[in-house]
Amino acid sequence: MASAKDYDAAARKIRELGPEPPPGTLDTRRLVHLATLAASSHNSQPWKFRIERDRITVLPDYTRRMPVIDTDDSQLFHSLGCAVENLVQAAAAQGYDAEASYSAAVDGVVVNLERSAWAKAGDLYAAIPARRCVRKVYDGHPLGRAELAKLTGIGRGGRSQTLILVTDAAKEAVAEFVTQGNALQLTDRAFRRELAAWMRFNHGEALRRGDGRSARATGRLVPLPGLPARLMTKQIFDPESQSTRDAKQIRSSAGIAVFVAGEQDKATWVDVGRACQRFALQATALDIRTAFINQPIKTKALQSQFEEWLQLKGERSMLMLRFGHGPKAPFSLRRPLDDVIVAA
Repeated sequence: MASAKDYDAAARKIRELGPEPPPGTLDTRRLVHLATLAASSHNSQPWKFRIERDRITVLPDYTRRMPVIDTDDSQLFHSLGCAVENLVQAAAAQGYDAEASYSAAVDGVVVNLERSAWAKAGDLYAAIPARRCVRKVYDGHPLGRAELAKLTGIGRGGRSQTLILVTDAAKEAVAEFVTQGNALQLTDRAFRRELAAWMRFNHGEALRRGDGRSARATGRLVPLPGLPARLMTKQIFDPESQSTRDAKQIRSSAGIAVFVAGEQDKATWVDVGRACQRFALQATALDIRTAFINQPIKTKALQSQFEEWLQLKGERSMLMLRFGHGPKAPFSLRRPLDDVIVAA
């Protein structure tokens, strides 16, 4: 039977990159490896990578979509954006400029790579293997002015903007919206069933699949046999207990980041994902933790009320993170590279 120690060893091995390639050497497999360490909705890893000589195309893997949780595939394309941002940062570390744009013709993001004397590794690149989603209580302390300024600036770009909420009143309001979201989502049988399909209830299941939200990484689930757990979703995904945990975690956070944009299309969804990943990488570089809290945004009945509270003018909320100083958490797993690389 697999143990937590086995899980942690596998998660660390996934993040072992080996020595850096010689300057000016384009190692596309390494770029893809780093891209796969990005955040994705429920760790679904809904991506494929087509490698050509000076181009990598990041494609959606629709076999890994979540039609109940993610009705319009926006979260899927946010996830692609996260992977693209890692790829762009990793290419710079190899001395290459990476120009990324969504292409409707291929229904994916084309990343063109060009040698540049100015491209170099930065703090965000170094943070890629260390970034993780930390679903724990943070220390409750506010960030320093310099830290907050860095996070505020890095989360903007392309079609995306970032709103930063740091007051106690704002955190309480967000906690209330999250509570309402849990009440709507977790009482929906189809939602619970799909969520359970992406849960890895024990270490062995997590290691076999290499994806999904594992008991180890979430830090709150006692490992359970997979089939019985999926028959107990009503008990496991209890809205009241989930909301109590979420509220405590939100109150312990230094602030909330809401990623917004004016358009609703795949190119915009990718840009929002890129902005969110940059924010998470910058936070990691500053030794700051992040975790997603998307319930008010991904619950259609709440989204317009949440956006009215945010006082958005012609923009839509798309992703939300809480952030702050706090403990670390185990990494999530990833699938083998050969499973996500497709022939050119």
